[in-house]
Amino acid sequence: MPSSAIIPLALPKGAEKLCELCQREARLQCSKCRVTFYCDAEHQQADWVGIHKRICQLLVPIRTQTLHSLQQTSHIETQIKKLIEICRLVAQSKLSEGKHQEALPAATCCLRFSIDIHGPNTVQLVPAYLLLAEANMGLGDLNLVAEFLSQAEWAVLKSPKCGLAICQKLHRSLGRLHVVTGDLEAALRNFANDIYFATEEYGLDSIVTAAGYFLMADVFAKQGKMPIVHSLYSEVARIWHCHLTKLLETRTQSIQNPLLDSIYGLPSDKAQRVEVDEMLRTILEFEQKDSRKDRAQIAQVAHCLAMLWFLGGDFLKAQGFGSTALLASQLIPDHDLTEPIQALLQLVKIPHTVPHTGSE
Repeated sequence: MPSSAIIPLALPKGAEKLCELCQREARLQCSKCRVTFYCDAEHQQADWVGIHKRICQLLVPIRTQTLHSLQQTSHIETQIKKLIEICRLVAQSKLSEGKHQEALPAATCCLRFSIDIHGPNTVQLVPAYLLLAEANMGLGDLNLVAEFLSQAEWAVLKSPKCGLAICQKLHRSLGRLHVVTGDLEAALRNFANDIYFATEEYGLDSIVTAAGYFLMADVFAKQGKMPIVHSLYSEVARIWHCHLTKLLETRTQSIQNPLLDSIYGLPSDKAQRVEVDEMLRTILEFEQKDSRKDRAQIAQVAHCLAMLWFLGGDFLKAQGFGSTALLASQLIPDHDLTEPIQALLQLVKIPHTVPHTGSE
């Protein structure tokens, strides 16, 4: 985190340097790029950890105005768009890891660069607004969450041709906000819209749609409507079981033919696996505590968890969930999952034949 003090007399007349994070008067500058400024060391540290160390040198040609750079406006615009994507990915990655405070600098940069390219109050700013809303929701600042979501909603309303994916993400964020504030009916309306747009964009059987069902089930659980919760959880389990079964088939093919492994990329993001694991565990626990004891549902969800962690390279977890799935399926005469579960458990016993999907 290299820094140096700003020397006011060295600045051009009338120039004012503002902090990258808070826009207050700056007293420090990054001594590497020399085009980024901070009010104090704390804000420089936060920005360095959050995003600046990844984009430090990329900022130099953008923020250094020369005759040559002014003549290459299209090139500068391309560079800024590249920065927007980097900031978006970094912010999203930190949010998936639960690092909400660290996500703020990247999300803020994403918004600032998006305004530079697209102007204020445009629909292209919505992804950045949603990132900032999610980060502040994790930090418990609901006022800022509401402010960012209001700006996102207004931008979408002004753009009738807004993409379905943007609408889906907006309604999901609004639904989560209403859950936190206790307005469950508003949450259900937004999650219903979330599911509608997800279905239109990704299809009925997409895992994006399944996440909407899961969030809606959580609201119905708070209302004590357990039969609806069971029905929605069943749909989530069905979608994920189909998805993971296809991934497992692809993985099995890549074992038999290693060339296929480079063709069919499998997800290896640990934070994403943990998120899916928590969702499926919630469903499994609900079914195991249910007085009706739906053995078929328990077997299916436990099988999902076994496949999830087998694909993630954690064979111990895969074996544990596989055993739970097998026990539940064996209590059902001629259950159609018994054979696939046994086949998976057999693979777990010989992990040396399974290529790892990514570093943990």
